[in-house]
This record gives sequence, structure tokens and C-alpha cells, in this order.
Amino acid sequence: MSKLVIVESPAKAKTIQKYLGAGYDVVASMGHIRDLPKSKLGIDIEHGFQPDYVEIKGKEELVETLKKKGKKSDEIYLATDPDREGEAISWHLAYLLGMDLNEPNRVTFNEITKSGVQSGMASPRQVDMDLVNAQQTRRILDRIVGYKLSPFLWKKVRRGLSAGRVQSVAVRIIVDREEEIQKFKPEEYWSIDAKLLGKSSRKAFAAKLYGKDKKISIKTKEEADAILKELEGQPFVVENVKKSVRKKSPAPPFTTSTLQQEASRRLGFQARRTMKAAQELYEGVEVGEMGAVGLITYMRTDSLRISDEAAQQAADFIAQRYGKNYLPPKRRAYKSKSNAQDAHEAIRPTMPELTPDQVKGSLSADQYKLYKLVWERFIASQMATALLDTVSVDIRAGAYLFKASGYTVKFDGYTVLYEESKEESAEGEEGSSGALPPLEKGDDLKLKSLEGTQHFTQPPPRFTEASLIKTLEEKGIGRPSTYAPTITTILSRGYVEREAKALKPTALGEVVTQLMKKQFKKIVDLGFTAQMEKNLDEVEEGETNWVDTLSEFYEDFAATLTQAEKNMDGTRVKVPDEETDEICELCGRKMVIKTGRFGKFLACPGFPECKNTRKIVQDTGGVCPLCGGKVLAKKSKKGKVYYGCEHNPKCGFMTWDLPLKDVCPKCGATLFKKSGKMGKIYCAKEGCDYERGPKDE
Repeated sequence: MSKLVIVESPAKAKTIQKYLGAGYDVVASMGHIRDLPKSKLGIDIEHGFQPDYVEIKGKEELVETLKKKGKKSDEIYLATDPDREGEAISWHLAYLLGMDLNEPNRVTFNEITKSGVQSGMASPRQVDMDLVNAQQTRRILDRIVGYKLSPFLWKKVRRGLSAGRVQSVAVRIIVDREEEIQKFKPEEYWSIDAKLLGKSSRKAFAAKLYGKDKKISIKTKEEADAILKELEGQPFVVENVKKSVRKKSPAPPFTTSTLQQEASRRLGFQARRTMKAAQELYEGVEVGEMGAVGLITYMRTDSLRISDEAAQQAADFIAQRYGKNYLPPKRRAYKSKSNAQDAHEAIRPTMPELTPDQVKGSLSADQYKLYKLVWERFIASQMATALLDTVSVDIRAGAYLFKASGYTVKFDGYTVLYEESKEESAEGEEGSSGALPPLEKGDDLKLKSLEGTQHFTQPPPRFTEASLIKTLEEKGIGRPSTYAPTITTILSRGYVEREAKALKPTALGEVVTQLMKKQFKKIVDLGFTAQMEKNLDEVEEGETNWVDTLSEFYEDFAATLTQAEKNMDGTRVKVPDEETDEICELCGRKMVIKTGRFGKFLACPGFPECKNTRKIVQDTGGVCPLCGGKVLAKKSKKGKVYYGCEHNPKCGFMTWDLPLKDVCPKCGATLFKKSGKMGKIYCAKEGCDYERGPKDE
């Protein structure tokens, strides 16, 4: 007998073929094979929102091959990814291959390992039409919004714009934050800090002014100076010492959202880069004598559940590597959020005993970094609590109370392996430090310094990819599979741009969002979009009819669109140009930034009288090692930043390495740094051999 197994990707096919062996032919569909047509709406709204699916252009030969293989096979199994999208791909394949949807020909794998594949093949089921309909509903909703709203934006703002249910809300979140930042008015406040010495210590510790009977807020320098004057000559005496043990528990294993957040914070990965590496680790990579093996479980999940088998494997590894005292008293189980789809486990290594170092030589740099992150997080999630000996000290100086706190590690527990990173370094506790010297009630302390420091309240920070994904998840906007493509879309469409790690709205993003808030309130309303996600979940669970969900949405949407056309009849919204300090050499006007097919460029605002344009270049402050000209930051056609001399092409100097502000201690030329945290720093001047590591003095 010959059995045909269809998956999405060649890498996945190769790994599964190894486990199934002879008698099976595992082939890849290369993702979706049918979709809505690109040239038209492709949905019969008048007749139950029936979609007009067509074969994706360029896949005709692949479809014919699949049909031929299907006819020659005794059995066909559809083994696409275990989620809505994968279920829909299986449904489309079943249609094209003439398969009976009542037959159990659908198999899923939470992990691409021998046991995972054998378990999946042993439990075939029918294609889940509730899952398929949930995917269809999302696809049709997004097509309706995109194809009906985008032409409206072309007429009212600019050609080529797009709108989307989730992307428009994501842009709104970023725009709203920018408005908060612009409206923010910093307020002055002061802190008073003392550096003190204990009776038997040589190293001073910090204590922060708390207040008198209750905490005080110091608003001005005058208030701070008055308090400092009151404290002159006052003895500092320990009034109270409180010792306790604080417990720190490990973070749960990763979901899609938390993996993307942590990879952004810790590794500097964009969400798309994270998901690419995760997909490769799930589908399988060649690992030495083991051959092709899937190293992590399915990476699109919002569940925190882990299998008993995996938990036991982790416990065995921890006991062997670190000792039994690093195991918790009872196995850890983490509770998923109420709206989580619990079809899959959390993201974890398929073989907990397989350490990152053991597979490093078989993985790409990104694969290794991500596997290490997933592995450490999972193993740590099964380890014992860390214990900290904490000390809180109240110190009296006249009428005022100062506070200091410190800690020492009593038992490192899970922190021996991993600690979750934070979006930003949070402010510590009052007077927090590492360890405090031995202090007892009644001890007289020696004052080394006492000073007031001016501060200003800070506006809320711009979103990073990590904090935006966290917000989308908290607000119920989108699902695990949508975060990465949503961010990619809003960047590529020019609604948002990166400024270092931050996401900043462009003038276009602000204009379109204001228009949407005014004319299409529901589309960019966070609550409405979150409710739509719940409606899709209800379709998936078989509780709601998918056509009814679409009808309810479309009736209101169509009326809103008609009203918006009336409201803006004859009106066009202008996107303000961003003025620069660059002067047009032809007419003397200040040039503005425009966006074209190949990205941003400088243009004269006097168009069409003056048609002067120029590439945007940034002076790095570096000096060309060949001719002494300025080193400019430029972008390649693919958008990658490189550095070249202002006199190019005549000079010819170009490098991918970052010019630094530091100069060479030998010859005074500009220093350059290779990419990566450990990239060496060197002098590019001919004849100079100076180089050093990034951490060398």
C-alpha cells in the first residue's frame, strides 16, 4: 500500500518522511494552494458571503503533481499545521483532490518527533469544519474591510493605501500613545539621598528620604533645600530593622506572544524573525547523527499547558544536572488565560534533555539563539523557587525618616539558569541595593553625604515590538498567528516607522488614523475588534454560525461606509510633509521628506516649478579613511544600512561596519565596529593595525 501525506513545507516533509519510512510519500503543498482572487473582491455578499476561491498563481504544476500522486495512493493524509490556517489548507487540499470530508484523513502533530508523528498518525480525524469556518470568516472579514475601505482611502488621502481590521487598530494604539507623549507636561520633583556608613563597615550604603509620619513629595528646589537645612547636624540612627525571606517564582514556559516579546527584549529579534526561526525549529533541522528532528513544539499557541511526559523529562534533567534540591516540592502547572485556545501545549523543547550546546553546531545563529531561549525558559519553569534574604531598614534623622533595603541570595533556584528580562529597567524599591552591612536597632550611622537631586516625570514610552505585542494580547486584539504579520504590514505600508527599537507613527499613519476614528469608529475601536475575536472563537467552537457573524458585521459596516462617503464628498485629506533643514540648491527652499516606491527621499516643496530631489543621507560624524571626506549612512536597494564616503563613487570607500565617535589612539582616524555584541573595533586607515574587543579598555 502507498500512503500520501501532505504537509506545508519541504523541511517538515523531510523530517516526517524520516519517521514514517517506506510505504509513505510525504510531500509539501508549499502553504496555501487556493485563496481569494487578487483582482476582485471574490465574495458573493448577496448569497451568503460565498467565497470564490481560485488556485494561487504559480502553483498549477504543484497542484497537478498532488492530484497525480493522490490518484496513485491508497490513502491520503492531510498533515498541515494544527491551527485554523492549517485546517483551512487541509480543507482546500481535500477539495482539489476530491477527498471525502466524512473520512478520517486529517492528522496533526504538536511536535515533529518520532513519538509525536506516530501519535498523530494513530489518531486521524475528519477535517474540523468549525476551524475551517473560523478561518474563512477571518479571511472574508479582512477581505471586505481591505477591499471596501482601501479605495475610500485612495480617494480621500493617497493612492496605494490599505486598511485592515487588526492593522488599523494596531496603528491607532501607536498613534494614541504618540498623542499622550506630545500632550505630556513634565513635572519637577526632588529626591534626597544619604550615603551612610555602619559602625563596622567601610563601604557606604544608600538610604532615601521617605518623609515624616507619612511619605512626602518634594516638588521644588526650595522645598528640598529647606529639608536639607533641617537635617544639618542631625544624627542618623537605625530605628528599625526588618528581615524576611522573599520568594521569586519562575516565569511560565513561552506562548507565541511571550516568545516574541522576550526575543525582542533579549535578542533584539523582530517578531517576523522570531517566527521564522521558530517555524524552522518546529519543522525540523538536521542534528548530527539524529538526522532531521523537530526541536520545539508548535509555535503558535496561547496555552501554558505541558505534557506529563515533558514535565518528567525536565525534572529528570534538573535533578541530574543541578541536584534534587533544585526541583520544586510538587510539579509546576501554569494556568492559561481564560480566552486561551488550549489545543496545543506551551512552546517547549521536544527533548528537554537535548541542551543548546549539544545542538549548537547544527543550527544557524538565529535558530541556536531561539532554541536556547525556549529551552532555558522551559527548564527554568520547572525548577525550584529562588529565595532572597531581604533587609528593610528605617533610619531616623531628626523629624525625618529614611529607608534603605537590600537583599542577598539565599538560594538561587531557577535563577541559576534563567531570569525573565524586562521591557525597561524598572525603578527599584526605596533605597534598594545589593547587600546592606550588618545593622541593628539603635546603631549610630556616619553620614558621608547628603544631597538633593532634581527629577522630572517622564512621558509614557513609545511602543516597542515587545510592548505592542503585549498590549495587543492584553486587549484581545488578534491571535498568536497575527502579531508578526500585523507589525510587518504597518511598517511596510508606511503608517509606522522604527526609531531605534521604538515604533513611531508617521504623518501618514496619524492622518489615516484620525480619519478612521472620525468616520469608522468601530473598525478602530479596541473593544469592537476584541469582540470580533471572541466571535471568531465562537465560530471555531461551533457555537455561532459563520454566515450570521459576517452578516451582522457587514450590515453595520456597509452603512458606515455609505455615510462616510457622504460626509467626505468632495473632501480630500492632505498628509503634511516633514520639513528638514536641508536647503534646495536650485531654489533655496527647505526640502521636505517624501515617500516613493523605493522608500523616503528629499524633494523640493516647490514642485512642479522646482523638481529637485535627493537621496536621504545621514552624516555619521566619521571621517573617510581613504580621502578624509564625511562617512554617510546610506541604504541599499533592499533597505540594509551601509556606510560610504560622501565623495563616492569617486572615492570608493564603503563598509557595512558601524563608524564610531571614538578615534584611533594610534593615528586619530575614525574607528569602526563589526556587527554583533562581540564585534571587534578596528581602525580602517591603511597602515594602521589598531584593533580591540568591544569590552577592552
